[in-house]
Amino acid sequence: MGGYLTRGGPRVGPDTAGMQPGAEPRPAGTPKIVGMVWGLLILNTLGSAGAKTIIPLPRSLIQMVTMGALVAAFALALALNFRLRIRASAFVFLLTLLLVPSVISSANLESGFGALFRCARLALFVGTLWLLSRWWDGSLTFVRHHIRMYFAVLGSVAAGLVVSPAVAMPELYGGRLVGALWPLTPPQIGQYAAVIIGLTVLLVLGRRTTRASAAVVIVPSLVLLALTHTRTATLGLLVGLALAISSLILTSAAARRYFTWAVLCAAVAAVGFSSALQAWFLRGQSKENFSNLTGRAKVWDALLAAPRTTSEYLFGVGLGDKSFGGLPIDNSWLAVYHEQGLTGAAIVAAIIIVLGGVALLRPPSLQRACAIFLISYCAIASYTEAGLGDASPYLLHLALAASLLAAPAAAAPLSTPEIPHRRIPRWARRSEVT
Repeated sequence: MGGYLTRGGPRVGPDTAGMQPGAEPRPAGTPKIVGMVWGLLILNTLGSAGAKTIIPLPRSLIQMVTMGALVAAFALALALNFRLRIRASAFVFLLTLLLVPSVISSANLESGFGALFRCARLALFVGTLWLLSRWWDGSLTFVRHHIRMYFAVLGSVAAGLVVSPAVAMPELYGGRLVGALWPLTPPQIGQYAAVIIGLTVLLVLGRRTTRASAAVVIVPSLVLLALTHTRTATLGLLVGLALAISSLILTSAAARRYFTWAVLCAAVAAVGFSSALQAWFLRGQSKENFSNLTGRAKVWDALLAAPRTTSEYLFGVGLGDKSFGGLPIDNSWLAVYHEQGLTGAAIVAAIIIVLGGVALLRPPSLQRACAIFLISYCAIASYTEAGLGDASPYLLHLALAASLLAAPAAAAPLSTPEIPHRRIPRWARRSEVT
């Protein structure tokens, strides 16, 4: 990334440490347009279905914007990486393999022509990740892009809440916060808030940002998370942060202090505010409805009991809207099993296992802690949310984890130019001898 820390000498860091004399310094950093490409991928995964907005937006218009964002992201990434320089990535390779059962099952058109459209979308999504893998070097660059873009999305949610509180917290969703400017559901908002809160907390622990800057992100995000009443996002945030901070305890005094205070605060909250916490988690539901996971278990039982052919067992019925019998599946594993079969489920399981295994084998670092947080959050959310088998925010979270776990690219040494041999005249050699 170049530059000097002081005027007395060059900065020593991941871009210069370990370079041999005469080696070419690494490029000045990740191009700014890469952040734009990442933002376009986030826009594509926001989805087109959700709550009613202040200004009604036709679904066709929203789909045009989201798909246009994906096409623009692929075009920009291709322009930046026109020579197709990519890095080996087990994560993106497994995503490419996931295209195989998706195309095989979707080619039967059992789910309609929309299945082929979704396959094309997934292929563009994976292709863009391949092109971006050139800049996956284990740095925190993509973490900052991730936080900024999702914070901008949450900013639109907060603006909608200020403009029209009634539309932003409708009775249809039980008074939970939704997107009033862009159609976003409470689980989506909760997910975005939980992810950027966790990443920002880890940046503070790693002293990569100031506490004031972190408070600007964490405090409003916590308020929005509380207003969504999203249990999965809250649980994923708490467990993910606990695992991530635990990975830093042996090497970071700040992590040890934070972990101790967090345990004490959690114990006090559990004792003093148990009734309020229970009411928040129940959201006014009966205990029977809560144990049924708000009706999800009935859909899961019906999906598992439905008859299937051998082809459907292996490859699924094709990419769809993650629903069964007109009701949302709300489980990543069952959604993948339904749409991409056992083959797809095995590939998704391999993605989680590979990323988790690589994270455990890496030495303790802030990047490793961020990756552990993202992987554990996605693993927890996969139980009540769908998205691991298609282009979604969850795959973007895992892609961010893969970029953090990538080894820094080695700087290629420059070849020393050969100095041409000059012939010394005889009279000059005689004078040297004398």
